[in-house]
Amino acid sequence: MLPWCWALLGGRTPWRPALLLLSPVPLPAGGRQPAFSTTCARCSKNRRLRQKRVISERKLTRYFVDHRKVRVVGGQGGGGGHSFYSEPRKIFGGPDGGNGGDGGHVILKADQQMKSLSSVLPFYQGFHGEKGGTKNCYGASGAYVYVKVPVGTLVKEDGKVVADLTQHGEEYVAAYGGAGGKGNRFFLSNENRAPTLFTPGEPGQERVLHLELKTTAHAGLVGFPNAGKSSLLRAISNAKPAVAAYPFTTLNPHVGVVHYQDYEQVAVADIPGLIKGAHQNRGLGMAFLRHIERCCFLLYVVDLSVSQPWIQLQDLKYELEQYKKGLSERPCVVIGNKIDLAQSRINLPLLKEQLDERVIALSALTGDNLEELLLHLRELYDTYVKTEQSQGQSPVKW
Repeated sequence: MLPWCWALLGGRTPWRPALLLLSPVPLPAGGRQPAFSTTCARCSKNRRLRQKRVISERKLTRYFVDHRKVRVVGGQGGGGGHSFYSEPRKIFGGPDGGNGGDGGHVILKADQQMKSLSSVLPFYQGFHGEKGGTKNCYGASGAYVYVKVPVGTLVKEDGKVVADLTQHGEEYVAAYGGAGGKGNRFFLSNENRAPTLFTPGEPGQERVLHLELKTTAHAGLVGFPNAGKSSLLRAISNAKPAVAAYPFTTLNPHVGVVHYQDYEQVAVADIPGLIKGAHQNRGLGMAFLRHIERCCFLLYVVDLSVSQPWIQLQDLKYELEQYKKGLSERPCVVIGNKIDLAQSRINLPLLKEQLDERVIALSALTGDNLEELLLHLRELYDTYVKTEQSQGQSPVKW
């Protein structure tokens, strides 16, 4: 049956609603209007990728957390079932209560995509196990709860180290779930043919753990504030630590990756600036020094524009040695920064006379002599890889 509008139009094509456009668009050759506008700036879709918003150094410290106190509780085990089998023409069917399911564990898992402990909550609890059912059905076990932590996380309990997660995918069971209870079927014996005894599920393990993050990198930039460590990291990698024309210090470590043509990657960590007395926790010294422990070799950054720059190197090695014995004896190289200044060119020969280590003079601002640093950095990395392989250990890869 045709609609009434068809008869009114005399068999002609029915009326169709026209498309409403926000701006006049010329009709194509076919004469039909497109379903959507592709030329109007207000109608067309913005296909540009969204840029990541730049976060200032002050706001970045709110998101970076390198220590956290966590309370973990395993899941409660399910209780045992209490029932007797019942069926027509079978009066004494016997007990058929099944066992309860085990509670779920709480597991810490190292993930290289995680860079901070800011996403770790103060409390975690595993899922509970289900109660045992009839007909000898066991209860389902509780699911595990996985907590992702950055690679290099140290787990402590009562001041003692209980786990060190240094590899991607490494796991540590922080709290075990409780065992499920036994149903009355479990207690069936020749002496007791109709047991009514059943046990409840056990509670899960409860612990209070302290998580500490120690940045894992191949090389660590060590120096006093305003020595140019952040500028140097920006010059040799794609990392973007905050820099400015006025003196200030970085408040949290940054890790940059140096890429070579043979696809090897060397991770360099920008350690926040140290001050005298850092080993006594002056100026958050302990919070900064613990990030140096993971570094395989050190890059001492010295400001050549100050008077007697070799004094800076002596103070840096003293602070490292007081914090941990043998830390200052790791493979290293001395980097003399700000060679573009006139006073730096005068102090460079004096610095080489005072030191036995190799000194690489460069300018992170202008990029002068960065090639020598990158080549020597690769030499230190290759030496580290050969040493680890000769000892039967796997080197850290990025």
